[in-house]
Amino acid sequence: MFNARYRVAGLLLVTMAVATTTLDTAAPKSAPAKKTPEAAARGQREAKDITYGDWQKLCFKAGGAPTLCRTSITGKFPTGQMAVRVDLIERDGDRTARLQLFVPVGMYLQHPAKLTVDQGSPYQVPYSWCLTNACIAADVADPKIIKEMEGGKTLVLEIVDSNLLALTTSMPLAQFASVHKGAPAKTLEQDIEE
Repeated sequence: MFNARYRVAGLLLVTMAVATTTLDTAAPKSAPAKKTPEAAARGQREAKDITYGDWQKLCFKAGGAPTLCRTSITGKFPTGQMAVRVDLIERDGDRTARLQLFVPVGMYLQHPAKLTVDQGSPYQVPYSWCLTNACIAADVADPKIIKEMEGGKTLVLEIVDSNLLALTTSMPLAQFASVHKGAPAKTLEQDIEE
C-alpha cells in the first residue's frame, strides 16, 4: 500500500511536469487585439457664440534680444472669457514663423487642430501642452499658409473635443495682411540692467 501511494504521487508529478512542459513549449496564444482610440470625429457643429476682435500686431523687445512680433486675433464667449486665440509669431532674423493656437481645455489631444483658409487644404497643428484654462497647439508655420491667410477671406479652425465632436469656428482674414505687414500697434520694451 505504501508503494501504491508513491506510485500515484509519482504519476501525478510526472503528469504535472508533462503538462507544464507542454504548456511552456506550446505556441503562444495571440493576445486579443488592442482597440486603438477612434480618432475620427463622430459629428460636427459650429461654435456660433464666439465673437472675434480685430487682428492686431504686438512686438516685444527684451534687452539686446531680437524683436519678437505676434500678429493675433482673439475670440471670446458671451461671458467675456477667451474662447480662441490664433498667433503668428515671428522673430527678427529668423526665416521661420510659429503658428500658435489657444483653445479651451477638454479637447481630444490626439487629434490635431486644423486650420483651413477659405476652401483650401487643411493644415494640422499638433497640441503642445495644456494649462488649467487652455490647451495650446503650436508648430512651425508653413510659408504657404501665411500667404493664403494674407490673400484669404476666412480662416476656419476645427478642433475635436473629448466626446469626439468636431467644433468649427470661422475668423475673418480681411485685415490680416495689412496688420501683418504693417507697423505694430504697440511695442513693449524691457531694458535689462546688469
